[in-house]
Amino acid sequence: MTDAPNAASLKLNADQLNDFLWRAFSGGGDREQRSRIVEVSPGFLRTRLPYNPGFLRPGGVISGPTMMSMADTAAYALILAHIGEVEMAVTTSLTIHFLRPCKQGDLVADATLLRLGRRIATCDIRLWTEAPDKIAAQAMVAYAIPT
Repeated sequence: MTDAPNAASLKLNADQLNDFLWRAFSGGGDREQRSRIVEVSPGFLRTRLPYNPGFLRPGGVISGPTMMSMADTAAYALILAHIGEVEMAVTTSLTIHFLRPCKQGDLVADATLLRLGRRIATCDIRLWTEAPDKIAAQAMVAYAIPT
């Protein structure tokens, strides 16, 4: 079990994570329109999804499904940064609280690793577009790690 990751605990950097995610989820489309890991450090990851009007729901705010997908992606990437390319790590739970309307703009997810066990990893994800202190949603995501 790892409760306090250190620099030696990182197995993948931001470029390696972006390459892996692109290969694993290539499904076509423009690479520049996909979320991109912009920072990774022990226990922390930031990813940014370029704004697209297709993310909007009625009322002109970013939709819940877009934010849930971003939270799941951020958790997956953060966990892989610490365990390496383990394709079959899978989401076991995702709970999200929508705190304020998510205004139009690039969607940013800040992910913090709360616990990395042998079988389960848990992350806290904060989503925002305006500023890190104006969180639009907060998610708790758990992943099962294959043995």
